[in-house]
Amino acid sequence: MLKWALFFAVIAVIAGLLGFTGIAAGAAAIAKLLFVVFLILCVVFLVLGFIVTKKMID
Repeated sequence: MLKWALFFAVIAVIAGLLGFTGIAAGAAAIAKLLFVVFLILCVVFLVLGFIVTKKMID
């Protein structure tokens, strides 16, 4: 998912440099959304990992 966020961020930068502001804004919005979803999932799985590890040790 992070790979897709970076892909859309690069598309947004290239489109912005070429003057395609509508495409750049859309790609930037998609990149932001994917990055936020990635961060949320990363935190959720990190917390779940700590919980499972703690229960396995106890």
